[in-house]
Amino acid sequence: MDRRRFLEGTSSAAGAAALGTVLSSQATGRLANDRVTVCVMGVRGRGGSLLTTFASLPDVDIKYVCDLDEDVLNSRVAQVEAKRGRKPQAIKDYRTALDDKSVDAIISGCPDHWHALPTIHACQAGKDVYVEKPDGHNVIEGRTMVAAARKYERVTQMGTQGRSGLHHLRAIDYIASGKLGKVRFAKAWESSRQGAVGPVPDSEPPSTVDYNRWLGPAPLRPFNRFRFHGHWRWFFDYGTGDLGNDGVHRLDMARWALETAVEAQGEKIPKIPRAVSAHGGKYYFDDMQEFPDTLMVTYDYPGYVLTYEMRIWNRYPLHGESEGSVVYGDAGYVVIGNRGWRAFDERGKEVLSEKGGDNSIGHARNFIDCMRSREKCRADLETVGHPSSLLCHLGNAAWRAGRTLKFDPQTYTIRDDADANQFLVRSQYRKPWVLPEIAQL
Repeated sequence: MDRRRFLEGTSSAAGAAALGTVLSSQATGRLANDRVTVCVMGVRGRGGSLLTTFASLPDVDIKYVCDLDEDVLNSRVAQVEAKRGRKPQAIKDYRTALDDKSVDAIISGCPDHWHALPTIHACQAGKDVYVEKPDGHNVIEGRTMVAAARKYERVTQMGTQGRSGLHHLRAIDYIASGKLGKVRFAKAWESSRQGAVGPVPDSEPPSTVDYNRWLGPAPLRPFNRFRFHGHWRWFFDYGTGDLGNDGVHRLDMARWALETAVEAQGEKIPKIPRAVSAHGGKYYFDDMQEFPDTLMVTYDYPGYVLTYEMRIWNRYPLHGESEGSVVYGDAGYVVIGNRGWRAFDERGKEVLSEKGGDNSIGHARNFIDCMRSREKCRADLETVGHPSSLLCHLGNAAWRAGRTLKFDPQTYTIRDDADANQFLVRSQYRKPWVLPEIAQL
């Protein structure tokens, strides 16, 4: 298949037929053998951790490591070789792995603006996908990722590892017992201190980096080291701010806890809030970053409220947690953090606590196991990853629009506010990195 036509990404019957030759064993729920062959892409930061995690699973073969920075790529290839005793192939173009019928899955730790296209193309090529959070760079990208996974019947997992955290699961079990009474409110927060982002002047990109490909669908801009490694997330072109960076973990947990508590009382909460409002701005850092450093988002559901609070310029905790989630009832409340959870009665007396930790290995294992069973993963894109990412994208959209937004889940537009729809999708995708159109099933 012509690579340019593939990247421009139509989902025509002819294209699907050409890609369908790799679907045989996976579509029926069987892998070619008892091992899983993967490509891990975007391996500098979080992607480097993913590479280490999947390389730790004995039934996973890392056939390809993909990155656009030669220095990072060579270092990670050597890392896998030292750990596994076999050198993976170093590639800069993930489509090489998509063309390889022996590859079962793509593991993506790329920046947010490179979440959607590899996920969609992998689904079209018959590969399962583990992609870091949030699901995409914007609302419509996330929806298209879900449509691709559904159409091509792919197993997907988003990197909200809390969904596999053992202490998180036990906290949810406690909430499901109904001990909190009548629940109407949940909260998520971030108060882990971040640093200033520049400013520094533009410069030439490093000679080891394919900067044009790194930009991908984003506008062509001069290189700036504070818009690149480690800092891209603070800019509209590439990231989703701290709301989509760390906030998605807290909101996912708060949403999960609220839904569980509501179900325990025999009720049901919609997946999508009826209104989203956001207030805040750059009140602390005088630097290059475009997203707010101080933010309060309110998600209004019929009969329930979920809030998100962000202060990335201090370390003052809430409920003893610098970043966490809480669900409140009239008979008690539960606080969930990264390293444990605690339950309290209606007077604020602690009645139960448990320490815990990261379970990235368990989250990766869940993905591999679901590849075999063809069951939905714990952070499946359609049922978990996209709904939680949508909260982040809508919060950012409400802040950028400067007003309350009412999102229509049927049309994926903002009701009675056509101007605000500009914040739901990138205004223009730079060719050839164009977002495909995939029919919603």
